[in-house]
Amino acid sequence: MAEPGFRRDGSWVGASVPRREDPRLLTGRGRFVDDITLPRMLHAAFVRSSEAHARVVDVDLSEVRQVPGVVAAFDAADLALGDITALLDRPVEEFVPTSMPVLAGDKVRYVGEPLAVVIATDPYAAEDGVEAAVVELDPLDPVVTEAAALAAAGPPVHDEAPGNVLVDVSLFATEGIDGIFDEAHTVVTVEARTGRQNALPLETRGVVADWDDRDEQLVVRTCTQVPHQVRTVLARCAGLDEKQVRVVVPDMGGGFGQKCVVGREEIAAAAAARRLRRPVKWIEDRREALTASFLAREQHYTARAAFTADGEILALESDVVCDMGAYSCYPFTAGIEPLMASAEMPGVYRVPAYRVRGRAVTTNKAPTAPYRGVSRPQYVMVMERLMERAARELGLDALEVRRRNLITEFPYRGVNAITYDPGSYRESLDLCEQVLRDEGWPGRSLSDGRVLGIGYSCFSERTGYGSGAFAARKMQVVPGFDLSQITMDLDGTVTVTTGTLSHGQSHETTFAQIVADRLGLPYDKVTIVQGDTDRITYGWGSFASRSVTIGGSAAAAAAVKLGDQLRALAAHLAGTDVDSARLDGRGGVRAGDRTFSYAELADVAYLRAHLLPKEVGPGLTATASFDVGGDGTFSNATHGCVVALDPGTGGVEILRYVCVEDCGVAIHPRVVEGQARGGIAQGIAGALFEQVVYDDLGQPLAPSFMEYKVPTAAEIPDVRIEHLETPCAFTADGAKGAGEGGTIGAPAAVLNAVNDALRPTGVELDSTPLSRADLFAALNREAP
Repeated sequence: MAEPGFRRDGSWVGASVPRREDPRLLTGRGRFVDDITLPRMLHAAFVRSSEAHARVVDVDLSEVRQVPGVVAAFDAADLALGDITALLDRPVEEFVPTSMPVLAGDKVRYVGEPLAVVIATDPYAAEDGVEAAVVELDPLDPVVTEAAALAAAGPPVHDEAPGNVLVDVSLFATEGIDGIFDEAHTVVTVEARTGRQNALPLETRGVVADWDDRDEQLVVRTCTQVPHQVRTVLARCAGLDEKQVRVVVPDMGGGFGQKCVVGREEIAAAAAARRLRRPVKWIEDRREALTASFLAREQHYTARAAFTADGEILALESDVVCDMGAYSCYPFTAGIEPLMASAEMPGVYRVPAYRVRGRAVTTNKAPTAPYRGVSRPQYVMVMERLMERAARELGLDALEVRRRNLITEFPYRGVNAITYDPGSYRESLDLCEQVLRDEGWPGRSLSDGRVLGIGYSCFSERTGYGSGAFAARKMQVVPGFDLSQITMDLDGTVTVTTGTLSHGQSHETTFAQIVADRLGLPYDKVTIVQGDTDRITYGWGSFASRSVTIGGSAAAAAAVKLGDQLRALAAHLAGTDVDSARLDGRGGVRAGDRTFSYAELADVAYLRAHLLPKEVGPGLTATASFDVGGDGTFSNATHGCVVALDPGTGGVEILRYVCVEDCGVAIHPRVVEGQARGGIAQGIAGALFEQVVYDDLGQPLAPSFMEYKVPTAAEIPDVRIEHLETPCAFTADGAKGAGEGGTIGAPAAVLNAVNDALRPTGVELDSTPLSRADLFAALNREAP
């Protein structure tokens, strides 16, 4: 009988083994930033702007410094830090660079923007110090909406961008597309808006920074998805060599993309620690997280598609406007959302002709960062609404319209100049529909007066973005590759460093499975080291579903190199040819008629180096890198959703949710399912509940969970997950990314289900989050 969780074919990859992180995290033994306490540690709090747009007349900190417990207070001039600037290699008509100061100096651009940092002996004294600050601001007219930004009637958010447009790029424009629309049998249009959201990680942002006089190094413990990028920006802002900054990431309670950019407060706290030569801790409170942290998702699409009478798509045109808030985030810039939408909107469908314009506007709101899915939940929602609308106007079944347009032959080179590797687009749709049919949902009615609706969404998730894919966006900082190093200890166990890191994805388990298979070790004999810039030369961190595809492939390559060293050593000791030496799959090497355990080989490599070949030095260690040369690999899925609408309240209840996903080879199927369920919950939140709103003066109106509606377990349904497997041809184990797919498909599936229920009313809704008032009005409207 196979070992519990161990696959019958003898591999760890593909097995839902017990996760190595769980005992520590589930028993309260995890170590998060706020758990860290250092001797003589101080605490930071920030003086923040009360205005959305204003000139800074004065920041008087004299009374702050008199507050009991306050040790110091610094404004922008005191710390004299360089700005954070993210750049694209694009001409000025396409991209306007702007800089984000660590602390605002001459001007504030959103409510909550940090103006000064107060350092005290405890968090309460620091807050008291903040209250004592005297800030004089000269208010300017705020730019709060997309329309106001594009009108450019008042003072611009940035003087260097008088039209308030930071990015304006037309990536694709098929020649003759206007004629295609003119001659098409049917043209359908969708105008959709999606609400501004907060990624809402359970653990807010935080930092503990300390200057180490012995090593002349600033040690920064922070919850970030991109430690090396934090190191680079902090060093540049503070005028330090990179070797003088060490960034260490402890356990992290979620990130969802919000922590894959470089924040200002972490840099200010670290600079204060260096100035004071004492540790400084800052932990973001929930109000700061909801109002002054990085936000996402506020987008506006005007899209149209041309179809034949049989429902075949002929052309797609889209205008995408993304409200990116006050600043470009580092390193992705304000282009992250409009460029993602523009490049990938055709998605899983064969679109022969395509024209798109993507714009990023700047407003007096908290800045935007990537959030799980990055524009894909939005453009998938628009594409799926186009499919549904075309089906209605043509009198066809909406699923059949999808089937006629889904990509089925691979590799497929799209009109968007992206090559799609093999996937199961048609198969996932067929299986999702079959599951709901087998459960009897089509044709079912409810006896309590509520109205039933069923909706679907088909989509792909581009994962494993390599350097070439990011370079195509013309980013000046180009993520892509990852590095891994592996070292075998004397007892035959191994330690693997990786440039990616976990914020809930179980890397300590999944990466160990990948390496264990390469070396024939139990996976608990593999230790994963992550999130420490002094342990790995460089790494790009975890985002864009890149960890297993790129980081895992680098770890696998390093393990193979180590295996080659072990074979060569065993062959030398046995006096045989290296080509005849084989890893035995049980923690040893068979060479000739002898078998050496890894511990025996390590003993020679470290303690009896005189037995080594002359050309081989002591130790057992190997380093490898991995990058994707093409366009990445595409996971895909179909989501099916069943909803009940209540005419009495306008309420929506999700009765059933089915996800058929294909992420290639699932390293750990249970982890993949957890990723899907969590992502679906976030997608449902965006469709029905969450939205950050502002008043006309730019004041945030959702500063707490009383106003920002977060779904609970009561609103999230049980999710049935079915797996398909189309292996990737160029990752180490055939794995594709699985981090964002749940979020990408959910808004479209929910919205389509709601519109299916509204069909008798003649009302169609295209924007999210759906409001109860709109649903109540639609459900109680007389049918046309």
